[in-house]
Amino acid sequence: MGSQRTILVVDDEDKNRRVMEAMLAPLGHKTLLAQNGKEALDMASNKAIDLILLDVMMPGINGFEVAVRLKQDERTSIIPIVMVTSLRDREYRVRALEVGVDDFLSKPADSAEVTARVRSLLKVKAYNDHMRNYQHELEFEVSARTKELAATFEKLKAASLETISRLASAAEYKDEDTGEHIIRMSHFSAAIARQMGQPSDWVERLLYAAPMHDIGKIGIPDQILLKPGKLDANEWITMKTHSVIGAEILKGSDSDFIQLGEQVALAHHEKWDGSGYPQGLAGADIPLSGRIVAIADTFDALTSKRPYKEPFTVEKSLSIIKDGRGAHFDPDVVDAFLAVTDEILNIKASTPDS
Repeated sequence: MGSQRTILVVDDEDKNRRVMEAMLAPLGHKTLLAQNGKEALDMASNKAIDLILLDVMMPGINGFEVAVRLKQDERTSIIPIVMVTSLRDREYRVRALEVGVDDFLSKPADSAEVTARVRSLLKVKAYNDHMRNYQHELEFEVSARTKELAATFEKLKAASLETISRLASAAEYKDEDTGEHIIRMSHFSAAIARQMGQPSDWVERLLYAAPMHDIGKIGIPDQILLKPGKLDANEWITMKTHSVIGAEILKGSDSDFIQLGEQVALAHHEKWDGSGYPQGLAGADIPLSGRIVAIADTFDALTSKRPYKEPFTVEKSLSIIKDGRGAHFDPDVVDAFLAVTDEILNIKASTPDS
């Protein structure tokens, strides 16, 4: 039969308990005795029981109620229950089956019948234990593998984002901006997006897409990109192509971050009133990502040193942003930007230019 099992005998009469104990002794299993329903429930909750031989008519909690409680408790629901009763009425047997009883023995119990029923149900219990343990082991293995895959995904994601960041830094480096600029303006963008109630996953994508806004400057000649003075008309036409170049560099990717980066690169110089470039989009036709990055990029550019200008004060820069509300910038994005000005300034202060 294998390892020793534990059988609980529940009966309010001591003589019946002892008779059943004597019948079970030759099987070599451990037998526990309970004299009422409460005692049986306590034992079943606190000990590893493999089979219960349960009397029906007991004072206090009867056998039907004991069976109901055992089957409702996840810890004891798979313990086979044999109803041992002198009741012969069909309605009692039907009721017993309804509450989850697995088998019946009639009083007075026959030793051979007890042995056969017990052996059969202990095999069932052993199989159920095996399946439950297997399920737990499988769940543990699946959980471990899921964590392992998640960690691998995060490593790949981190590597991809680092590559994106370094590529964006290369474009900014050529423009003599610092890497701090793309860090600042990307965090500005995320702060504005959060204030506008955008979903957290979209905010995260924008955080990593925003640094790619000027990646197209890689394709702009140095004599234009680094010119310390004002660009002439032809130079300005060339300079404006950086948004299209950036979108071309980034197009066709399966990555959400790169796809949003393509959108940002193309749209961040569009203006709310339609006077921007390269497509002359206006209002809500401009992607939200472009509208947000437009303000984030402009504010950081205004407050930073460039080859062609000294940094403006925060007050003057904020004034320029406010003046551009409804013309250059989306009014709602301006309002969100102004609502998080303190956060924007903290980001700027914590990431100064090298």
